[in-house]
Amino acid sequence: MKRIVIIGASSGLGRRLALDFARYGFRVGIAARREERLRQIKQHYPDRIEYLSIDVTADDAVSRFNHLIEMLDGMDCLLFCSGTGFQDEELVDNSVRTTLDVNVVGFARIVAAAYRYFRQTASLTPGRIAAITSVAATKGIGIAAAYSSSKRFQQQFLDSLEQLAYTQQVNVRFTDIRPGFVRTDILRADRDYPMLMTVDQAALLIEKAILKGRRRVTVDSRWALVTALWKAIPACLWKRINLVSLSNPKDASDATTCPLNLQKKT
Repeated sequence: MKRIVIIGASSGLGRRLALDFARYGFRVGIAARREERLRQIKQHYPDRIEYLSIDVTADDAVSRFNHLIEMLDGMDCLLFCSGTGFQDEELVDNSVRTTLDVNVVGFARIVAAAYRYFRQTASLTPGRIAAITSVAATKGIGIAAAYSSSKRFQQQFLDSLEQLAYTQQVNVRFTDIRPGFVRTDILRADRDYPMLMTVDQAALLIEKAILKGRRRVTVDSRWALVTALWKAIPACLWKRINLVSLSNPKDASDATTCPLNLQKKT
């Protein structure tokens, strides 16, 4: 039976993915900060789900992650879903620090721990490290500078580990999942977002990417087209684009209506 550890499984996509993989017959280790929510998820599949409260920004995050692997008797796949982000034109210190603590430091420590696990575990079947990054990593986004940059870091970190795995002959594969807007707690409920996907829609595409061993996937095809267009915009033009006004043509003065108005994921 396959074993998958999902970090950030207490709500939204992480919760849905945990339940789906358990239903598919996987043994699933789930982690997040809110233990009560994890306990409720386990009740759906008590024989297949193990849980442990983990705050990826805490000093003991790696040791608790390793303990969760032991509770599953091993790990075949890590899926990192935790993330936080803000629209932050003022570059508030606490917002910047929180974003980097979760999306950069917490992400890198857990993913590196997973890499070390696979390096130390001899197996004919390759392990897999999958992470939900974002289409926001395509270009630096001024109204969400820390968020878009942190997601770019995640993608580069996976690329770096892939090169390292080849050099060290570590039997591990990588999946970089790049979604657009998904209706989860990280988005404001009172705002409209372009090309918004439901959790059901996004989860199915993410599961297919992991099960088929995709290296990179943009969720969904509409966002793949948008990001391709973004990449084609030269820097001298990109810096002139006002994403606030583009996202809200009826009232460009109201910055809070920008679709990149993100909140902390709990």
